Amino acid sequence: MLKKFQETLDKRKESGILRTLKPQAAGIDFYSNDYLGLAGNKEIQGQLLQQVQENPKLLSGSSGSRLISGNSNTVNETEHYIAEQHQYPAALLFSSGYNANLALFSALPDRHDTIIVDEQIHRSVHDACRMSYAKKLKFRHNDLEDLESILKKQTGPCYIAIESLYSMDGDLAPLQETAVLAKKYNAALIVDEAHALGVFGYGLIEKFQLQNDVFAVVMTYGKALGAHGAAILCGETIKSYLVNFASPFIYTTAAQDFLWMAVKTGYEFLKQRPELSEKLHQNIEIFRTQNIKSTSSELSPIQAVLVPDNQPLKNLQKTLSDKGFLTYAVYSPTVKTGTERLRICLHSFNTKQEIIELTETIKTCI
Repeated sequence: MLKKFQETLDKRKESGILRTLKPQAAGIDFYSNDYLGLAGNKEIQGQLLQQVQENPKLLSGSSGSRLISGNSNTVNETEHYIAEQHQYPAALLFSSGYNANLALFSALPDRHDTIIVDEQIHRSVHDACRMSYAKKLKFRHNDLEDLESILKKQTGPCYIAIESLYSMDGDLAPLQETAVLAKKYNAALIVDEAHALGVFGYGLIEKFQLQNDVFAVVMTYGKALGAHGAAILCGETIKSYLVNFASPFIYTTAAQDFLWMAVKTGYEFLKQRPELSEKLHQNIEIFRTQNIKSTSSELSPIQAVLVPDNQPLKNLQKTLSDKGFLTYAVYSPTVKTGTERLRICLHSFNTKQEIIELTETIKTCI
């Protein structure tokens, strides 16, 4: 059995796409999801430290799942606060966005239902669908005509799963139009806002006031909020159903209260510092005016630069790395052959000079 695994790893190594864990590198950050710089913000760190000094119990282990001994006042208060901020009846916290998606799509749809997912939806949703008894269908990325053609053929209850801002292509979903389509066919729309929170205030659902049209929303906190964990925004009935039937929630030991306190502190800081998002969008505009061809939205902090073929992409990333720029290359088979890309993440803390030097280096290589 070990031989089979090693042979598979060897093939991946020969192809030059073997994944390995590396220490954090020093350099100019154009690859992390820390869009607003909150992960290393000294002011937030000071606030967190003060709260821990005032209440050291925040660092204690939860000692059990939420249904046994891990349901603290802190987590309940944080859920209430999050639901209120997003104008949803309820919120349910998870240790990660991956777990939140596993819970949603494994627990809610049953064998008589259909889950229709955008082909670019996050891997966690695909994995969750494998845990469900429901039928899964894919529609072409952001293609409303294809989605409607699939909806027309369904006879039972349907769920539609999309992201508001896609993490690989850096493009936006047609949220309002998708919500109209979901309502037309009485389908439950579920939206993952992992990369939109903080970049667009409290996310695009809040921006377009679609709370009454979106069945459930996944918010994650390890990106622009600079913390960790995730929340499902939903109605009280759905929250109760998940507490009763979602295995990833029921059988997971609750996180420390420090995590939930950090999430709430991040929200409060975000509300007080709108200039961080403004600076981020200024930097996105600077990048977009440097004549680098990108398939991403002009509003997205994620800018995908296509470099077909793995070897030229490796060469480009190495050149950038040698100059101190930290970027992320996405090789096939992670993406389809011919769509390999350099995934550039822009931040509020990047300088204009850094962005210009990055783009000038890219131009010399492609």
